[in-house]
Amino acid sequence: MKQTLCYKPLAIFHLMNLSILFSLLKFGVFYLLSEYDLCSDSMNSDRECFCLFQELIAALLVCSFFCLFPATNRGAKHLQAINFDNLFTCLYESHDISQENKIKCIVHYFEKICSCMPGGNVSFERKVLPLTNSPSHISSPKANFWSKSSVSLCHFEVHSSGLIEDQPAEALEVDFANKYIGGGALFRGCVQEEIRFMINPELIVGMLFLPAMADNESIEIIGTQRFCDYTGYASSFCFSGDYKDVKGVDSMGRRKTRIIAIDALSRVGKRQYTPECLLRETNKAFCGFYDQSSRQQYENLFVDTEFSEAEFDEGNGNPLESSTRNLLTYFQSVNETSSNQPMRVNEQKWDDDKVGIATGNWGCGAFGGDPEVKAIIQWLAASQALRPFILYYTFGLESSRKLDKVVQWIISQKWNVGELWEMLVEYSRQKLKQQTKLTFFEWLLPSLYDDDPMIMDTSFT
Repeated sequence: MKQTLCYKPLAIFHLMNLSILFSLLKFGVFYLLSEYDLCSDSMNSDRECFCLFQELIAALLVCSFFCLFPATNRGAKHLQAINFDNLFTCLYESHDISQENKIKCIVHYFEKICSCMPGGNVSFERKVLPLTNSPSHISSPKANFWSKSSVSLCHFEVHSSGLIEDQPAEALEVDFANKYIGGGALFRGCVQEEIRFMINPELIVGMLFLPAMADNESIEIIGTQRFCDYTGYASSFCFSGDYKDVKGVDSMGRRKTRIIAIDALSRVGKRQYTPECLLRETNKAFCGFYDQSSRQQYENLFVDTEFSEAEFDEGNGNPLESSTRNLLTYFQSVNETSSNQPMRVNEQKWDDDKVGIATGNWGCGAFGGDPEVKAIIQWLAASQALRPFILYYTFGLESSRKLDKVVQWIISQKWNVGELWEMLVEYSRQKLKQQTKLTFFEWLLPSLYDDDPMIMDTSFT
């Protein structure tokens, strides 16, 4: 039975236009023989960008399907496996419905391009925050920079339902990435990143030439087309048919689907609250969110400062006392008027060049990150990157159910990036010293979790 199920996608594959398929295969092999630099020389310079047309991507993916790429030395070059053999082997060894449905997505992609070859372009860019000062790039910020930032917090909109890939605005869509882009897409993986690579299969070709990301790197991919619809997640993932991608096209012939891959720290436990990890995660998100074309604006914001543990412990400029004093006033105003409710993004008229961020519980789940801390980190990074808004999808996560109220309260305090950073630093310091067992939101706004909203626990403030 396993063997029958394993080869079921190949039976579907036989129904496709074989003349077109083998034309693509011939094209792909010709390209590999004449232009192998793309495959053999990984993309690892500070700001290198490849732009490939969709027909070439299709040809390369056909080569992957037939396992034509050399597999030797890819690990030594910090590159993922690119051939599809493991995808089928995993299904054969231990049949999994989600694995079969991943293959159905790939087969559907080939069916679609055989019937109508898309003619656009897709760009792949490695974004780097240099660890040392550079005249042409924004360098990686020190912790003291974040504490001194006076940049205003951007608009933050919470969605308890919906998916990042379905966001309605002009937004950079976050891929909760493995440091090896694609993660387990061609293996057993079937969570956020792997699903995105299945419904937008053109993303897979990036695994061919994009080596692992360092702590100060991210990868931006613009222009991939979505071909598949789906339901479920992880073991319940299921291909549910064709998807008609109606995204517009930019001046470079790329669909206006902007995906940013950023990899969070994995399974760090309590270490995620250390100064080093807080800084790493915030800078990683900032690396993904900042726009190099806005470099002149950033130059006016960045200050090259050093960081010391003493400054971290002191928490200079901590707005905690004022937050406690203003808490009761805030809840009274919310009860009396609805004017403080933020306008929904789909009700606003954003300028075409103002691209926001669509994200969610990045680095949580299997990676073990604190979802409340990760939400604040992404807000800080997006604000510092001068993004106009964040659309935050909680995927129904219970620990994020208070996020909207916390965001509204923080906005009502008119805090800037530096002030919110200091709050996060102080909470993390107390968490490390076991001075609090509360979550960040409970610690920041204890009355949200009390039976009586007029009673506040300030034992840790």
